[in-house]
Amino acid sequence: MKRDSEVVLNVEGLRMRYGTNDVLRDVTFQVHRGEVVTLLGPNGAGKTTTIEILEGFRMRSAGRVDVLGTDPAHGDEHWRARLGVVLQSWRDHPKWRVRELLAHQGFYYACHSTERIRRPWDTDDLIELVGLSDHSGKQLRMLSGGQRRRLDVAIGLVGRPEVLFLDEPTAGFDPQARHDFHTLVRDLASAGETTIMLTTHDLPEAEKLADRILILNGGRIVADGTAEQLAEQIVGEDEVRWTVHGERHQRSTPDSTGFVFDLFKRHGEAVSNLEIRASSLENTYLSLVHSAESDREEAVR
Repeated sequence: MKRDSEVVLNVEGLRMRYGTNDVLRDVTFQVHRGEVVTLLGPNGAGKTTTIEILEGFRMRSAGRVDVLGTDPAHGDEHWRARLGVVLQSWRDHPKWRVRELLAHQGFYYACHSTERIRRPWDTDDLIELVGLSDHSGKQLRMLSGGQRRRLDVAIGLVGRPEVLFLDEPTAGFDPQARHDFHTLVRDLASAGETTIMLTTHDLPEAEKLADRILILNGGRIVADGTAEQLAEQIVGEDEVRWTVHGERHQRSTPDSTGFVFDLFKRHGEAVSNLEIRASSLENTYLSLVHSAESDREEAVR
């Protein structure tokens, strides 16, 4: 966590209303420079709406939003040049070739270069970074879905952004591509200059990448912390499996250490094939979302 660094995203009392329906209600959080923050939540929770407001693509109904010292509703082209955006889907003319498109995109960032930030990436370096070197001369229509998604990531990175927004970035990635992308995110974050905020439905991905996890449900932030801190909010149960005298057993318990101690006290060396599966982020997430939904239903009553 990088809580001692500069605040680059500050959201206070964010509200988004469509007609009489509040999609976002009093959403409040901060993100510090160099953090990787994951926004989790069920479909319709308001994740994409939140990201689009931070990017300046959507106007909010109420609340205060500050990204890199600027209200996104009034951000100019110099401010936008400091952001990178990877949308859920992106469409370009199918006859563009990979290298040509990235060089063209990079042209627009060149005039925003500063002594501190060199823009844009060298095109070939960026293509190699996202694993498209063997496809740099291909037209977009010839790319597979996973290759197309890698190109989307490259477009988001082309201006060397200070803040990078990733909306479901690994959708369509095969396992190797997902692994390579995770390495890329960690490398960007470890340099300390790029702040990353991403949405995902992949809980192991969130646990692997995020310094902090925000859980959004019912238009509100219902949890904010590391995966370990969130797990502490719920009394989760570990799953213990073992064999005694050839018979397989299984038990869920909130105290696996104490349970295993008692198990060996009772059966000693007869215990074999012992497995302990700790309570996962998935269990924590489901518990927090269910709890928030129950509270909301109770309030309606």
